[in-house]
Amino acid sequence: MGQKDAQHEVACDDALPLEALIDRLVAFHRRKSVGALADDAGLVAFQQRIEGEVTALEPLLIGEEDRHRLASLREWLDQDVQRLASVFLERRDRLLAASWAVEHPESRLCDEGRVLLANAIGRDLLGPGADGILDPGNDLAALLVGLEARGETALARQALDRYLRLSGDYGMARLLSVFRVVEALAGARRALERRRTAGEDAERPALLAETMRACHEYLTLAESYAEFRFPPLVIGIGVSGSGKSRFTRTLVSRLGAVRVCSDVERRRVHGLDPQDLLTPPAVDIFSREATAQTYHRMAECAGMLLEAGFPACVDGTFLKRDQRDLLRQEAEARGLPVLLVSFEADEATLRRRIEKRAGRQGVAPQESLAILEAQQAGFEAIGDEERLHLLRLDTTADNAAETLAGLIQEHVRLT
Repeated sequence: MGQKDAQHEVACDDALPLEALIDRLVAFHRRKSVGALADDAGLVAFQQRIEGEVTALEPLLIGEEDRHRLASLREWLDQDVQRLASVFLERRDRLLAASWAVEHPESRLCDEGRVLLANAIGRDLLGPGADGILDPGNDLAALLVGLEARGETALARQALDRYLRLSGDYGMARLLSVFRVVEALAGARRALERRRTAGEDAERPALLAETMRACHEYLTLAESYAEFRFPPLVIGIGVSGSGKSRFTRTLVSRLGAVRVCSDVERRRVHGLDPQDLLTPPAVDIFSREATAQTYHRMAECAGMLLEAGFPACVDGTFLKRDQRDLLRQEAEARGLPVLLVSFEADEATLRRRIEKRAGRQGVAPQESLAILEAQQAGFEAIGDEERLHLLRLDTTADNAAETLAGLIQEHVRLT
């Protein structure tokens, strides 16, 4: 191993893998909230950030075309921030006194032996608004833009899905478009500042080409975040052991979907740790009333994701038609495509999967099999109107994951 490789490995030893980073980021944002400030504190701070980034970037641009692109993005930001003003006000008690990056400047994000981002989320510690109050969505946006700018789109999608699922802060999604645009503008500014810092050295022509290419890539990213989208809602239906949870995970990396999972939200609505799926709750979280609360919570979360332009994938058994209708209306009310995906497997496979899972979890397989039988008995058949949106997936088939992604792309024309 060469010296450079050895240094790289040492750096990775001190870095965080993505899942660990997201776990710590969620905990940090929950713990470091400063509580309620002035009603418009978050809105004002973000408007100042916009002004600071645009003012710093504009004189660094060379051509009129780039200045026009910046002006268009600024106009879009002003309009969208105004449209989202009520969301900023609703989130005033979530504001942070400082970014994760400020408190963890030496942290690194590492993936498969590669250091990807400094301060783990790639946030600029010297730029406009670096030391002011901010919505936690700014930290997540910095991470997402940093990954996407490096071609790590799959990791960015995994980060978004995991953060929202663990935090339960699906309302943040409505602000991520404006947050990501500003982070992309910050990336363009930093690229051009590298050229200015280098001065008139012998490598200036090469440096100019490199920094302009990076600037243009960030501007293109910003424009993509500002595009209007028609995201689909995917409703994953299936009894225990059908494979729906495993296969809906593939939609995160393949299609950029964000999952809303019934097992997580069922615990969350009862004030339980959504990650602790093995500790028995003190109350019946599977009663008729508890189940109704769970599905209304999932509908609310899915609606916020769709409103924000993110494909939403809801993972539940959906035994009852009114549960499926409740979720379907979230898309139809917005004029968005909706798909019901029935995850299916033969009886022997269902039982084998359930017994294997029970063994991993240390529970009696008879109990899990009894739940399967109750689910099968209680499932209400797909209605005629639902069939218009229905896809069936045999989860025992070869390449089932690729088949699922292809079918969804074909039906809703995702790109």
